[in-house]
Amino acid sequence: MSIAAQPRVFALVAAGGTGGHVYPGIAVADALAEIGHPQSSIRFVTESRPVTTTAISNAGYAYDVLALQRGLQRRLTVANVVVLAQFLKSLTQSVRIVRRYQPEVVVGFGAYVTLPLILAARLLRIPVLVHEQNGYPGLANRIAVALGANAAVSVEGTKLARASMTGNPVRPDIASVVRSPQSPPLIAFVGGSLGAAVLDTVALDLFDRWRSRDDVQIRHVSGQRSFAKCAATLDGLRRDGDRLHFELVAYEHDMACLYKRAALMVTRSGGSVAELAAAAMPAILVPWSGATEHHQHTNAEALARDGAAVVVDETHCDGATLSTLIDSLLADEARLTAMSVAAHGMARPDAAVRVARLCESIAKPRL
Repeated sequence: MSIAAQPRVFALVAAGGTGGHVYPGIAVADALAEIGHPQSSIRFVTESRPVTTTAISNAGYAYDVLALQRGLQRRLTVANVVVLAQFLKSLTQSVRIVRRYQPEVVVGFGAYVTLPLILAARLLRIPVLVHEQNGYPGLANRIAVALGANAAVSVEGTKLARASMTGNPVRPDIASVVRSPQSPPLIAFVGGSLGAAVLDTVALDLFDRWRSRDDVQIRHVSGQRSFAKCAATLDGLRRDGDRLHFELVAYEHDMACLYKRAALMVTRSGGSVAELAAAAMPAILVPWSGATEHHQHTNAEALARDGAAVVVDETHCDGATLSTLIDSLLADEARLTAMSVAAHGMARPDAAVRVARLCESIAKPRL
């Protein structure tokens, strides 16, 4: 197909890596459609992981896939040679994509997979907006801004030039959640699309500790990578007479429903903490110690200061600790209510529209 025959593309959206990057991208794409840009004029550029491409496709958007499958490791390894080769191939692919679709703007949501498209856009003089979910910006976004991209940020004081404070976009179905916790109380363990080993261990330990209980239930979202191992461990733990209702799933396809049903969520504290706020979700946060500049600790502490969450350090996160903490929270309905109110008070429901309007403000209309 010739360039002239291509459908008009207003925005190329670069997103991948984790749900914390992908879902804000989808939220902004939805906001662009809501304010008048045809859905067909918004196209994603991403990685090949099925969990990512399925989320984008289910949201109704077309996408192109780059060869890049992972970021550089922060040490000398043979794997980094492969990554560099994939990066160069992805940069060539990105130049072709930008030339083919001639977008008016490129918007990136962090993660390694966004960088080739951002570089291609800057080379071809297409305006770029990057969105940063965390208080400490990731490498891809820092490079993008150094190359002249504008930035939207979720946390006041984020050190990026030309930054506008927008908040972190969440999907409309999350923003519109009206919580109605189940009885008996449902505890949701959510490690994100990539999973979290410490949360897997604790959730399965709680099954063992609570197997005789019917006054609480657990839904454990393990992530695709950990599901088989968790399922095997769970099968080995089950015994005749178990009363605890325990659901293990690889991926949560309806997070809005889970936010509505759960009394409490145990999770990491990446950019998806914005969803906890939007859904008024009381949470126990276990920050990932390997996060860049400890940004997950920064995110978690912000919610804890406002009374929206309890923070548990990874090194102290075990079944005994969580069992005591969860039981104490479930026994204090007033505290759970206060946590919910505090979380909702931190929400920025218009964040997606704010980012969409920034896209419009910097876009370079076709002649």
